Order: sequence, then structure tokens, then C-alpha cells
Amino acid sequence: MIKLFAFLTALVGSVKAFANPACTTLCPLIVGASLTLAQRMGVKDEVVGVLSGALLAIFGYWMIRFCEKRNWNFLGRNIILMLLSVGSIGFVYMGTLEYKPGLHWNLLYIDSFLLAALCGAAAHILGVTLYGYLKAKNGGHAHFPFEKVVIPILFDAVVCWLFWGTDLCDCQEVLILK
Repeated sequence: MIKLFAFLTALVGSVKAFANPACTTLCPLIVGASLTLAQRMGVKDEVVGVLSGALLAIFGYWMIRFCEKRNWNFLGRNIILMLLSVGSIGFVYMGTLEYKPGLHWNLLYIDSFLLAALCGAAAHILGVTLYGYLKAKNGGHAHFPFEKVVIPILFDAVVCWLFWGTDLCDCQEVLILK
């Protein structure tokens, strides 16, 4: 395994980089592939949910960019596309997961995976929004290389830590309707 990793590192390091700093193709594919692997390795479902939500937010930004390139503009386009993208997390419950809601903080009656996915999507969207704000305040330039990637990943990492390292999703199982 170490030899394979060393070979791939040498291979990637020896070719000229043509990558977009936004990692528009590679990052979501890596995250998507790692979700299944993470579940098999025993990572908590909530952490996988955070990463799933972030991935769906990335797909929402892809759809927005796709519409912008074709000059398809309509009222509320960005919000509608993002809601459609993040809302597709519901398809996970059509055979993959069972919806088991619980009472979180005596406030929310929602499934832990769904809550984590929504928090992950919100964290990624907030990270991208913060990057846009910081870039605008700096005269249209990033403060450091790959800032566009680092800020959303930091937001996602903090939310992953909250769901992994704390008892954020230890909730009371309450049956309201059966």
C-alpha cells in the first residue's frame, strides 16, 4: 500500500498541473467515492451525512454555473437550484437508509443523518459565501492560494468534528407517530 501511494505521489508530482483551483471535477468525485468507503470503515453516519450535504451543495453550485454559461436566468434561479440539489438527499431514504427520527436538543424531531447532511450543506454554502465576501473586500483577489477551496473545507471539517467528537447527535428516540 505504501509503495502504491509513493508511486501515485511521484506520478502526480511529475506531470504539469492544469488543475483549476476550485477542484471543480476532482474534489466532488473524491468525496463521493469516499462516502461509501467511510461507511465501510465504521465512520459515524452523521459524519458521512455532513460530507454528503457538502457534496450536494457542490453539485448545486455546478448547476448554477451550468445555467450561467448558457445564460439561463429566471427569478430565484440560484436558490431553486441549490434547494433541488440539497433536497435530493431524500433519495438516500428510498432503500439505502431507514428514516429514524429522534428529538435533538428538545427542539428538532429529525433523523440524525438528515440533520448532519443539512448542516454539512449549510456549512459549505456559508464557507463559499464567506470566501466571496473576503475576496470582494480584498479587491477581487484571494488572500492566499487555494483560499476558495480551503475556507469551505475548514467549515466542513468543523461541522464533521462537531458530529464526530461531540455528542451533538445523541438524541432521545421519541415515537410521535407510528
